Amino acid sequence: MAMRPGTLLISKPFLGDPNFERSVVLLCRDKPDEGTFGLVLNRLTNLTLGDVLDLPQLEHPAATLPLYLGGPVEPDTLHFVHQCGDLPGAQGLGQDVYWGGDFETLLGLIGSGTVRAEDVRLFVGYSGWSGGQLAAEMQGQSWIRQPASAGKVFTLASDAFWRDILREKGGRYKVLANYPVDPSLN
Repeated sequence: MAMRPGTLLISKPFLGDPNFERSVVLLCRDKPDEGTFGLVLNRLTNLTLGDVLDLPQLEHPAATLPLYLGGPVEPDTLHFVHQCGDLPGAQGLGQDVYWGGDFETLLGLIGSGTVRAEDVRLFVGYSGWSGGQLAAEMQGQSWIRQPASAGKVFTLASDAFWRDILREKGGRYKVLANYPVDPSLN
């Protein structure tokens, strides 16, 4: 069964994959036969858009937008989520969050001040699973699912995102939020 776009996948603290350790992935597309596309929300790089893209104006407001590492697949590609529902080609993820669309138009809207820079998140690379792979990982209990939560992209700080989303879930998940990175050091 496919998961709806806008679902968050929260890695369990003992996942064991350095690409996804303590990560939160926003699902953008899940087609069980074709595969799944998502973006890691809490891996900030030290790069900005101006570092990787020649912008038409030297002081374009988008030049200082930080880049996040969306995942280990195709790290030379650029992806984005935003809160601009009328951007041509954008796909809704729920809660006024959209994935993709016409990037040149988005840059123009940011440049004109119509779209605020803080309403856009940029990612290099993405997270991908082949058909059936994510379903198997879900059965193996590698991930905690948080449906219909795309709006969290713009409300939680990236450095504390993993811990904060688990605390918000409450109950047994709140305990996982405090799980040490290396339990042998306790």
